[in-house]
Amino acid sequence: MYNTIIVVRESKIQVFFREYTMRFFIEKKIEKNILGNAIQPRCIMKIQKVVLAYSGGLDTSIIVKWLIETYGCEVVCVAADVGQEEELNGLEEKAKKTGASKCYIEDLKDEFVTGYVFKAIKANAIYENRYLMGTSLARPIIAQRQVEIALKEKADAVCHGATGKGNDQVRFEMTYMALAPELKIIAPWRIWDLDSRSKLFDYAEKHHIPVPVTKEKPYSMDRNILHISYEGGILEDPYKEPDESMFILTKSPENAPDKPTYVEIGFERGNPVSLDGKKLAPVELMKRLNRLAGENGVGRVDIVENRLVGIKSRGVYETPAGTVLHAAHRDLESITLDRETQHLKDRLAHEYAELVYYGLWFTKKREALDAFIEETQKNVTGTVRVKLYKGSCSVVGRKSPVTLYDPDIATFDASSLYDQKDATGFLRIFGLPLRVEALLKKKR
Repeated sequence: MYNTIIVVRESKIQVFFREYTMRFFIEKKIEKNILGNAIQPRCIMKIQKVVLAYSGGLDTSIIVKWLIETYGCEVVCVAADVGQEEELNGLEEKAKKTGASKCYIEDLKDEFVTGYVFKAIKANAIYENRYLMGTSLARPIIAQRQVEIALKEKADAVCHGATGKGNDQVRFEMTYMALAPELKIIAPWRIWDLDSRSKLFDYAEKHHIPVPVTKEKPYSMDRNILHISYEGGILEDPYKEPDESMFILTKSPENAPDKPTYVEIGFERGNPVSLDGKKLAPVELMKRLNRLAGENGVGRVDIVENRLVGIKSRGVYETPAGTVLHAAHRDLESITLDRETQHLKDRLAHEYAELVYYGLWFTKKREALDAFIEETQKNVTGTVRVKLYKGSCSVVGRKSPVTLYDPDIATFDASSLYDQKDATGFLRIFGLPLRVEALLKKKR
C-alpha cells in the first residue's frame, strides 16, 4: 500500500502532472529518502546500452553487474587516466570479467593538468579557503569523455557511481545535461536496495566480484595527479585522527627531513613551467613537485566541508604539488598585478571555487571568469622561491621581469619618487568623510 501524502493547495497542473507520471510507474515499491520519508516509486527505464564511468572501486565494480541484472542492457565502461597511477592496473580485464562488453581507458592527464588544474591555480580557487578541489576538478573532464564515448557508441544512457548524498552526482550530471541532454541518466545509489557498504560487500561476495577495500578498512579513496582524498567509514568521526598508515603521497612532518628543501618555480603567464630552472612538461612538473613536497610532509589537510546538498562532510586530503603551486602563484601575483585587479580577482576566486565545487564547469559563467583571469595573467611571469620544511610551505623569495615592485619607492629611506610630505594632503582628503561625520556628531 502507498503511504498517504497530504498535499496542501495542490494546483490543477500539479494534480495533472502527478496523475500523468504515475501511469508510467511499473515497479510498485515505496522508497525512502535520507530523512526516512516515503517518496514516489521508481520507474525502470528501457535501456539498450549504457556507458558507465568506471574506476574499478567498490561501487562501480558492483554497478556493472547490477546494470546487467536490472536493465538487461549492454554495459560499456570508461576509465579515465587522470594520474591515479597503479589504480589502473588490470582495470580492463576486471571490467570485462564483471560483464562489461568494452572498457575504454582514456589518458586525460595532460588535458586535466593544463585545462583544469592550472586554470584553478591561476584563479587562486580554493573552496572554503582550504580545499584545493582535486576531485571537483577531475569529475567534469571524466564526464565529458564519458559523454563523447556514449555518443560514439550510440548508447542511450550514461551511469555514474556517485551517492545520492554527495557532490559528485551533481558534477557528473551537470556535465551530462550540458553536453548531451538527450542521454538518460542512471544513478544506482538513488534507486537500488544496496544502501550500505555492508550490503555492497555482500553483493560482491555473492557474485564473486573482487573489490579493492575491505570491511575492516572501509574508507573510500579517490586519487588523481592533483591529490588523494579519503572519506567515509572510520573517518566519519571528525574528532578521530587518521592513522598514519593511510597516507600515500606525503610523509608525516615528524618523519620528514630535518633540513629544509628549497625549490624555485618558474611561471609564464600564470602557468607553472619550470622547477629549479629546468623547463618541464605540465604532467612531469606535477609529478616531480608531488614527490618533492610529499617527501617534506607538505600538502595534508583534514577538514569538514559544506557539501552542495547541505551535508557537512569530513575529508582528509593529500595535495602536495597543488599546495606549493597555489602558494607560489598567489605570491607572484603580489608583485605583478596592480592592487585593484588583485583585490577583484581575490573576490572572484571564491566565486570560481564555488562554481567548480558545485559542478558548474560547463557554463557561460566559468568561461567568462576564465576570460577575465587569462587577461590578468599576461604579466604573471617570474620565479618564486619556496621553502619546504616538515609540513610547512613558505615563500621566501619572488622576482619578475615585469614586476610592479620598486625598491626605491618601497624603502623607508629617502626616495626620489616618493616625497613623504605628499602624504599629508592625501590623508586629509582620504579622511574627510570621517572628519565630517565626527564634527556633525559633536554639533548634535
